[in-house]
Amino acid sequence: MKELSLTKTKQTQEDKNRQKELIDSGVVPEHIAIIMDGNGRWAQSKGNIRLFGHKVGVDSVRDITEACAQLGVKFLTLYAFSTENWGRPSAEVRGLMRLLVSSLRKEADNLHRNNIRLVTIGQMDRFPDDCIKELDEAISLTKDNTGLELCLALSYSGRWDITEAVKKIAKHVEEGRLAPNLINDQMIGDHLSTASIPDPDLIIRTSGEYRISNFLLWQLAYSELYITELYWPDFRRNELYEAIQSFQKRDRRFGKVRKKNKDEISN
Repeated sequence: MKELSLTKTKQTQEDKNRQKELIDSGVVPEHIAIIMDGNGRWAQSKGNIRLFGHKVGVDSVRDITEACAQLGVKFLTLYAFSTENWGRPSAEVRGLMRLLVSSLRKEADNLHRNNIRLVTIGQMDRFPDDCIKELDEAISLTKDNTGLELCLALSYSGRWDITEAVKKIAKHVEEGRLAPNLINDQMIGDHLSTASIPDPDLIIRTSGEYRISNFLLWQLAYSELYITELYWPDFRRNELYEAIQSFQKRDRRFGKVRKKNKDEISN
């Protein structure tokens, strides 16, 4: 059973060519968010326990993170563990905590060498002390890196995120530091856990489920959706390229009228 490995691997010329085609053909998303779904079902379909799927799934994390860094994606947010996941069988949760600790302990130096900055969002105080320790050390080690920012959403809930933002703003009002009529979209966004990064351009969901599962509810207002039937352990860089290619064909109007290009205007 393999664990998360972000060690830089030799890239094939074919893969380099595919990446160049993507970069040349359109805009590469600045921020990609992924709901990594289907680890347990993937494992069960192969006659294994659910935790086996989580262990193989970390190989997909490695491949997708590496490919995003190579493409020049600036932010990658992975929905790694939701608040609802605490309700899973205790053995599975314990196994996930052990996997998180071992992966971080093994890969922090590799993240640093590859100039990747690690951050987290979510209710971190719910995690065991050893998990928090490994996360804090990896975050501290990589805090000054300037490449891809890898954000792990851990014990995260979109409703929790919005609720916490409302509480912070309400406290400002209570203290007399803010008038209620000054509260606007920008202010709410500035109090979310993702305040320091732009909203996702593209959200990818694996396993064929058509829902966003309480993930970045505010931030996904105008994100482009890409849903694949593949379970997360089978989702690798070639499928990522398909998602980006699909994104490049979208007409992103953000509620406005599409602007005509030069050829349409001249005709």
